[in-house]
Amino acid sequence: MQIRTFLLRVIIAGVVAAAPAAASAQGKPNLTIALAANVNTLDPHKSATVGTDLSVISHLYTPLVIRGPDLKLQPAAAASWKAVNDLTWRFELRPNLTFPDGEKLDAAAVKWNVDRVLDPKTAARIKPWFDPIKEVRVVGPNTVEMVTKEPYPALADQMSMFFLLPPKWAAQNNPATAAMGTGPYDLREFRSGDRIVLQAKANHFAGAPPFGTVTFRIIPEEASRVAALLAGEVDFVDGIGPSEIKRITATGKATAGAVPSTRVVIVKFNTLKPPFKGNVKLRQALNYAIDRQAINDSVLGGLGQPLACQVLTPAYFGFNPDLKPTPYDPKRAKQLLAEAGFPNGLTLEFEVPLGRYLLAQEISQAVAAYLGEVGVQTKIVEMEFGRWIDKYRNAGNMGQMSYIGQAWPTLDADGMLSLFEPGNGYAYYDNAEFGKLVAEARATTDRAKRLALYKKATDVMCNDPPHIHLFVQPYTFGISNRITWSKRGDDWVRAYDMRPK
Repeated sequence: MQIRTFLLRVIIAGVVAAAPAAASAQGKPNLTIALAANVNTLDPHKSATVGTDLSVISHLYTPLVIRGPDLKLQPAAAASWKAVNDLTWRFELRPNLTFPDGEKLDAAAVKWNVDRVLDPKTAARIKPWFDPIKEVRVVGPNTVEMVTKEPYPALADQMSMFFLLPPKWAAQNNPATAAMGTGPYDLREFRSGDRIVLQAKANHFAGAPPFGTVTFRIIPEEASRVAALLAGEVDFVDGIGPSEIKRITATGKATAGAVPSTRVVIVKFNTLKPPFKGNVKLRQALNYAIDRQAINDSVLGGLGQPLACQVLTPAYFGFNPDLKPTPYDPKRAKQLLAEAGFPNGLTLEFEVPLGRYLLAQEISQAVAAYLGEVGVQTKIVEMEFGRWIDKYRNAGNMGQMSYIGQAWPTLDADGMLSLFEPGNGYAYYDNAEFGKLVAEARATTDRAKRLALYKKATDVMCNDPPHIHLFVQPYTFGISNRITWSKRGDDWVRAYDMRPK
């Protein structure tokens, strides 16, 4: 099959239905949001997945700071914050914040939360990004200082995904399936794989939520999400195929669109094991084998953007403007394959998680078709996202290649590049020079020096690629005619970015 013909066939279709919407018992409208993948935990320290787990958690718990739809930091539990010196950040908390069980959300509670994350016994998924914290000082009832081992210029940004548990309650309950937070909503029901139902707090320090009840429904199939939207069963969906955008809007029952995303899509190599370990030419060959623009045009409707040989987008501090996408050059790919020791090609296992990334199956099939054209056969192994992430996050357990989308809420190169840093369980990459450059950039607050170091680090990664760099993934969405939404492309799905019409 010709690849161009193949690409034209990988567009999903949906179905249409109709149904009325409901209102809450309080007289406020209800809101229903469809998620494409399951919420695996409600423990804010046990997940780094923004689009599902942390999006739901952000309704139940409060971080010190929060990133608004304009992607700027805003006060949350902290009324203000500042860098006291190169190694110390000070946060001034709002006074009189309390958890529903009566515990105070004060400086001591913040310290307990940081200590919990840093305790190896907790096995916190977010621990690697807070390891630079050396000490948390309770300066006063509402004043807390975080002292770092070295300069950590992105710490305040990083705290936007650090949600605060009540210490006494957490010691006696299971935060994975229950909740007791200072967020605008309380947990009413949690049925894993099906739905999470939240009830608005009568009184909240940020003001009364506009929706009385918020329901997150787990609907992995895109066609089913679209059908539910058009039937009036849900008010918000994301991860819809570009071919659906015009169709949804044309019905008059809902509106669909796309915004630029902060998420990049790659095919990650397990460079800790053969055949990718120590074989740079093999990894380079696979990058030359892919026509990114053709896949973007045919599968993504031209809404994506080929990556410029890096995992950063222009939205990130540290983006390298001098790098360009790897050109499609199958002749060069075959030459490098021969130099890599595979003149007759090879067969690779290719893991594809389902229900999380936009058109992952279709894009993966297109990638596999291009690889086949240069003699690289692939065995595609599809699996549910929750099972895949459990496998992936246990260092070394990923297969030979895996389709993955990655983003970082700080919009700083430090967070994104740390995902590839030697020693990080997510890295599957062990380039000492790259790790040294990232560490040096983290150790200074001089923006010019940081930019120069990130430029070198991204140059190293481009020449010694740990993945096939594909696209900046577009954030596609559909919204019912009952609501408005402050559009954002950083994966956070939050009811308080929405309003009833």
